[in-house]
Amino acid sequence: MANILEILMLLCFGASWPINFRKAMKAGTTKGTSLAFLFLIEFGYICGAAAKVLNHSINYVLIFYGINLVVVAANIGIYFVNKKKDTAL
Repeated sequence: MANILEILMLLCFGASWPINFRKAMKAGTTKGTSLAFLFLIEFGYICGAAAKVLNHSINYVLIFYGINLVVVAANIGIYFVNKKKDTAL
């Protein structure tokens, strides 16, 4: 049951990142985006995944951590794309 609840938590948090990515792509600017916040979230997911490994509870939940890591990394990537656009103006 704990794994299911953890997956639900990751899904709830993870659902916002594709929406944020789309919004950032559409906006084309870094205004309103915090790079520090994105890195903090990424670090949090890394810590969560590391805790699973260190507790020897490696299971399918790690897949959801991985998905969230990739999507937040994409948000970090679009931040730098938009930052380049901002400085070109």
